[in-house]
Amino acid sequence: MISPCILVCSIDDKTGYCFGCGRTRDEIASWIDYTDEERRTLMALLPARLETVERRPRRETRRRRLAQGPAKERDSV
Repeated sequence: MISPCILVCSIDDKTGYCFGCGRTRDEIASWIDYTDEERRTLMALLPARLETVERRPRRETRRRRLAQGPAKERDSV
C-alpha cells in the first residue's frame, strides 16, 4: 500500500495538516479504507498542502535517515 507517511506525526494547528505528510487527521485515520486511486489522487495534493504549513519539523525523520543508507549512520557514531 502506498503511503506518504514519513514518520513525522504532528498536526499544524493553523492548517490541520500533518507536518510530515500533509494529510488531515481524518485522512490519516481513513487511509487504509481508501482505494489506490483515492490515495494517488490525495497524494497529488500533498506537496501544495505542505507548502502551507506554518512551520517545518526540526528533527530529521527516521525514513530520511534510513534512505541515506548505512554510511550516514556509520559517520554519526
